[in-house]
Amino acid sequence: MQGIGRFKSHLEFLALEMDEGWETPPGYPDGIEQKIISGRLDEDKKRGIRTRLLRFQPDARSIDPFVHEYWEEVLLISGDLIVGSADDEAGEETFEPYTYACRPPGVQHGPFRSEGGCLLVEVHYYEDSEASD
Repeated sequence: MQGIGRFKSHLEFLALEMDEGWETPPGYPDGIEQKIISGRLDEDKKRGIRTRLLRFQPDARSIDPFVHEYWEEVLLISGDLIVGSADDEAGEETFEPYTYACRPPGVQHGPFRSEGGCLLVEVHYYEDSEASD
């Protein structure tokens, strides 16, 4: 990952304001919100890197699986995350805090839901941001 410094800033330990700055990401349903911590991702030019918090309110759910063109690393910090369709409970899998996923571009994942709510840390990045100039 060359050229990351153009997308990330040097930050030392900062207290995050957890009650403000949340927004529903484009294409996500109500009850799922993000807070960008650092960086930026340019999906049109396929470059960049960002770190965000993603939270699900209790009973929030996505409907369709996701597929994107960037790498994604996800760490479940708190709560429960259920992966799979609520229409097929036998196909669901529940995850608890301190579980991790790393997905390459093009991998279908989800849909997701949470019964009690959850908090995730996610890092999204394109493999070679320098080559995208």
